[in-house]
Amino acid sequence: QVQLVETGGGLVQAGGSLRLACAASGRTFSRYTMGWFRQAPGKEREFVGAISRSGGSTTYVDSVKGRFTIERDNAKNMVYLQMNSLKSEDTAVYYCAAAYLTGITVSRSAYNYWGQGTQVTVSS
Repeated sequence: QVQLVETGGGLVQAGGSLRLACAASGRTFSRYTMGWFRQAPGKEREFVGAISRSGGSTTYVDSVKGRFTIERDNAKNMVYLQMNSLKSEDTAVYYCAAAYLTGITVSRSAYNYWGQGTQVTVSS
């Protein structure tokens, strides 16, 4: 079992940056593909990006490509979401999630474990 805790959310002006962190418990962190999702008020939770178990592959939703970067540190059981050039439409609760599989998936249902989320608010 994996427990996930996100930190780093907050209020930022449009054009600014934030770095979210997700700390994972357990000794098998490197066996999980890690994903970031977000949910804005009144909307469904959507995929933001994911990183493979080794960190060698990443994928992102088109709306954040070139602005967001996911990294992981398997030695520290950490995954990060660096968000640059933030826009008001990036405002949401951001969740990290873990999927016990090889490769990368964008499917929400494939992720077995979820954090509690951290609020990101971008003011225009």
